Amino acid sequence: MRGVVLEEGRVDPSATAGLIRMAMGIEYDGSAFHGWQLQDGARSVQGEVEAAVSRVADQPIRIHCAGRTDRGVHALEQVIHFDTQAQRPDRSWVLGTNVNLPPDVAVVWARPVDPAFHARFSATARHYLYRILSRGTRSPLDRDRAVWLHQELDVERMRAAALPLIGVHDFSSFRAQGCQAKSPVRRIHYCDLVQEGELLELRICANGFLHHMVRNIAGVLVTIGRGEAEISWIGDLLAIRDRTRGGVTAPPQGLFFVRADYPESFDLPQRPYGIRLAFPDTLP
Repeated sequence: MRGVVLEEGRVDPSATAGLIRMAMGIEYDGSAFHGWQLQDGARSVQGEVEAAVSRVADQPIRIHCAGRTDRGVHALEQVIHFDTQAQRPDRSWVLGTNVNLPPDVAVVWARPVDPAFHARFSATARHYLYRILSRGTRSPLDRDRAVWLHQELDVERMRAAALPLIGVHDFSSFRAQGCQAKSPVRRIHYCDLVQEGELLELRICANGFLHHMVRNIAGVLVTIGRGEAEISWIGDLLAIRDRTRGGVTAPPQGLFFVRADYPESFDLPQRPYGIRLAFPDTLP
């Protein structure tokens, strides 16, 4: 029996009686996956992790994640949780699961958590990274970890264009046509463009993201950086709330799920990754 999540992520305690709730941090290269979610006849991250964890637990396990990723998208620290009757040391969960995982997925940490913890509903913010390689020739080493553009981008134009994204907005112009989210309203905490030589990184954090939201934002910013649209375009798109006017969706291979933030009371052994953490008392 697994825990039942009620409204706003609350858990029915009676549904988790006798079970241990475990959380894990998962790192993966999404290049050879058809995304996170289970799919018939297709390789998924969820499928690989569930199979490996089930072997360690010696029972079928269903996992829940902080944020599902699309085909070709990577993760530095995807957070999952599952319920199990198996009792194992944290190190055994990590080593045992990794032995049963392929080389493009690994467990970074494992820890038992309060039954109220939910990888998705307990998260207060999520961080993503989108990498753009701007140089005259393509990179064989970064072919699956950055989007290559052969022309230079005007980063200052892109930074100026990104400013209206900060705060609470209706992001209908930046959601996929098939997005199933009930509300298009999200709060973006920061949207930074960091340039290191030929590599430009879009670093973005929000309380949640719509389907393709980061890739659509990246596509619009690249268009502005190329000088093919005005700096005011993002503000216009926020106002019109129409995805058909929203420009190109950037390719998936430059996108990384960096991490999700959780209340400190859950005491997860997460790594900061040098990002701006979004704790509730410091959010804009």
